[in-house]
Amino acid sequence: MTAPRNEALAECDSLIDFIAHSPSAFHVVENFAARLTDHGFTRLDLRDAWQVMPGGRYFLTYNGTSLIAFQIANGLLSGDGFRMIASHSDSPTFRIKPHCATTVANAMNRLSVETYGGAILYSWLDRPISLAGRVICKGDDPLRPEIRLVDFKKPIGVIPSVAIHFNRSVNEGAAFNKQVDMQILTQASASLKNLDITDHLCQILDIEPDALLDFDLYAYDPTPGCIAGLDDSLIICPKQDNLTMAFESYRAFVDTMDSETSKMLIILDNEEVGSGTKQGAASPLVKNVIERICAKLNLDLETSQRAVYNSFLVSADMAHAIHPNHPELSDPKNFPILNGGPVIKYNANQKYMTDADGAAVFKLACQKANVPCQSFVNRSDMAGGSTLGNIMTTQLPLRGVDVGNPMLAMHSTRETAGSKDPLFLRLALQKFLSEQ
Repeated sequence: MTAPRNEALAECDSLIDFIAHSPSAFHVVENFAARLTDHGFTRLDLRDAWQVMPGGRYFLTYNGTSLIAFQIANGLLSGDGFRMIASHSDSPTFRIKPHCATTVANAMNRLSVETYGGAILYSWLDRPISLAGRVICKGDDPLRPEIRLVDFKKPIGVIPSVAIHFNRSVNEGAAFNKQVDMQILTQASASLKNLDITDHLCQILDIEPDALLDFDLYAYDPTPGCIAGLDDSLIICPKQDNLTMAFESYRAFVDTMDSETSKMLIILDNEEVGSGTKQGAASPLVKNVIERICAKLNLDLETSQRAVYNSFLVSADMAHAIHPNHPELSDPKNFPILNGGPVIKYNANQKYMTDADGAAVFKLACQKANVPCQSFVNRSDMAGGSTLGNIMTTQLPLRGVDVGNPMLAMHSTRETAGSKDPLFLRLALQKFLSEQ
């Protein structure tokens, strides 16, 4: 029950490359859209009329940061459901404020930011920082302005630490004021003009200033991820939460296109801030898409509802491995280890959607794929996080399970996981999507 080493490392190389080319949620979705197009999927627009049919492969995006792809098998016409995998495109970061330029001591210029999600703030200090996102420009239709993706690529600044000489207690524990301590230094010369961020965007996109209407820009660390460890057993990389799960879900999805099952790949945004947006798991987006598919296939109400109740959801979000320096933070029996295979996540207070029925389905997929499987439960005196599964079931009463790959330093700008686990996950998801 071990993955071939070379194949596992090749999987990590592909993952690292994808993350390096996906510096924002907008780039994540556009990269997946391009790959799906190359695999013969037809792009749909939620605002236009659809033509869908059995045997067809389709995908759509929403607000540039959520994506749903689906394949329709003949069984859906008689009430068979979808095999569904859901993950999310966003990661904790900093969002650039609309009016963001500030100057200190008439010499140093900064970008003002606000935090997005629950980032480990100190992990962003003293690292090269770049920016990426989308720019909204004037177009012919005032309700459909032109959207341009942008990536500065090179480091444009840094969030500098306070020297230990000015803060002698820093190693005894430090608190950070998000308004004061987390601003990005971009210039350090009084001779340089303090350019507004819009000036840089116009230069990059080669547009006139009056064409630029607004932007959504986010910080990221442009340093590529790497495989590490004396035995190459670690992968250290930004945004593994949750691009590892999104990428391996996509890989499993396209690898099983020839199977006779209806399947759906769901990548949603804003999980890190509660999912309560039009493109998040709490929205009716997935429900509306399923209802629309059933309507275009002329399924009656009973058949449509049978399709929902015959569907199964794997909610895929990263999981916590036992920490080598703090094993006391994990439950003494229900802790995952790196390179131990995908993790089934349980919570009695329904932070996760897993129950015995859902767990059994995923365990069987792991067994058929010859992949090890682990369990995670928080310590009973420690509150845990939540994810997509139960939020989605407020819109659709789906059977399902919450799973994730084990990792360390979740929400750090550089997260650590096991190098065998991405391949383990893909193999398990392939069995889930393809088995009759």
